[in-house]
Amino acid sequence: MAKKNKKDIETFSPDTPPEDFAYEIPLKEDRGLQWRIFEMIPGLTSWSILLLPFILAMFNQVLAAAVLMIAYLMLWFVKAIALNLRAVQGYKKLNEHQKVDWLELMSDLKNNELEGSLPDWHYENKKRDLDNPNGIEPDEIYHAVIIATWNEAREILQPTLENVKNSLYEKSKMIVLLAYEDRGGEAVEKQAKKLMAEYEGVFYISKATKHIDQPGEVIGKGGNITAAGRELLKIVKKEGIDPKNVLVTTLDSDNRPHEKYFSNLAYVYSVIHDPKYMSFQPLPMFTNNIWDAPAPMRVIATGNSFWMLVQGLRQHMLRNFSAHAQPLHGLIETDFWTVRSIVEDGHQFWRSYFAFHGKHEVIPIFLPIYQDAVMAKGYARTMKAQFIQLRRWAYGASDISYVAKFGFFTKNMIPKRDVWFKFLRLFEGHVSWATSPLILLFGAIIPWLFNQDSFLANQLPQLSSRIQTLALVGILVTMFISFRILPPKPARYKRHRSVLMVLQWVLLPLTTIGFNSMAAINSQTRLLFGRYLGKFDVTEKAVVKDSGETVTSHD
Repeated sequence: MAKKNKKDIETFSPDTPPEDFAYEIPLKEDRGLQWRIFEMIPGLTSWSILLLPFILAMFNQVLAAAVLMIAYLMLWFVKAIALNLRAVQGYKKLNEHQKVDWLELMSDLKNNELEGSLPDWHYENKKRDLDNPNGIEPDEIYHAVIIATWNEAREILQPTLENVKNSLYEKSKMIVLLAYEDRGGEAVEKQAKKLMAEYEGVFYISKATKHIDQPGEVIGKGGNITAAGRELLKIVKKEGIDPKNVLVTTLDSDNRPHEKYFSNLAYVYSVIHDPKYMSFQPLPMFTNNIWDAPAPMRVIATGNSFWMLVQGLRQHMLRNFSAHAQPLHGLIETDFWTVRSIVEDGHQFWRSYFAFHGKHEVIPIFLPIYQDAVMAKGYARTMKAQFIQLRRWAYGASDISYVAKFGFFTKNMIPKRDVWFKFLRLFEGHVSWATSPLILLFGAIIPWLFNQDSFLANQLPQLSSRIQTLALVGILVTMFISFRILPPKPARYKRHRSVLMVLQWVLLPLTTIGFNSMAAINSQTRLLFGRYLGKFDVTEKAVVKDSGETVTSHD
């Protein structure tokens, strides 16, 4: 096994980096008025948009309300068409990449002959790398996998480890760390150590790492995987491996990578420009337990998978989400992940963006990381867990203050135009998340409620209904793709379960408003009034065995 000279990495310290990382989220007492203003802006904007139809209707401004509503509907109609086209393109690309032999392409990168029968884009990548090498040798790449756990059952963790084990990549170049929390207690520690002991000799290194809460940290995943990252750096330094050759993928306990994910990731890393400044985003597919989850959760999970499929083709919009990867030497310079936010994944894009002075991109990996739809012990707990998960995701609105501070009010070398574009996209995305479902469903009715004698007020709901009916034809695309990505139906379910998979879509209005929109409004309102989420609420996980028995991470 090839090892790098330790002199190449002697400048990297495995010890805890200094606390003065330039782009860390300020502590609450250090945020000041400027920070608070930008925390309040998304909530103020969303509530203003939601109240605007009422205000216009109350003051008999039916024409203004109608013009705004029709313009909004037409914009949404165009976006819906574009999203469905992107989804079809994304699904096609997903299928193509699942069929590629990425190990064969990596092997061919070592061959100087440019002729052959491999994909055209491979030869373009190969020629570009020959003309302008990026310094990465394909056969020297190690994969480090950090799996974060809290109190998940063995039945949830082991399939994740088995998926990593069954990946089509050389296991002698894989370092697997199971990151557990000290606050989980003796049972969690015992399970983590026992599990990883079972994989000794399977991977280059198999180890359980413990995170002990530190002052200034929020209780969450960021501190856990950062502690594991620092332990990884110690391992890498001890083994004499160059950090630039180590790709770090973070997984949640229920994440199961596609068997070709690691070879695909290694190939892209071998040919990408400026690899240090890149991070990589596979496709989250929430299908592990999709047949077992309640119908509302299935709709939400399918919608999330659909959205990530679209985002993979919109690289300018792509951000780190859930499972993602970054080279170790890049993580060292960003002081790993933030320990001060419950949304360490999405925040990692901004952290890297400013640390690298704008020279940072997220590269899509068109292979899935299979994840669980939300399912807890009992229907009521499942509904609550789903809302809490979406609220945590929507809490990414807290990054608006961060981007404003380091983009506009801190000296940097990033072109202001680029900062403005990214800031406005971030802002618009969160405001739309909170307001779009409510405006689309109720915005046209409000003028009629206050002005029932107005001809225009009476016509507006009908016009809105026709536009939305045309746009909702696109749900057939979503249904088609959702059925194509479904895993095989478990034998314990009869045929009628497949029928329910179709009928579940009548719940779409309920899920978009009751969960997505309300979760975003909740997060933004919390930021508006300074009621911060200071704890990562771990989503309760449950798995149904073939026998029908449900095993959950909670009592």
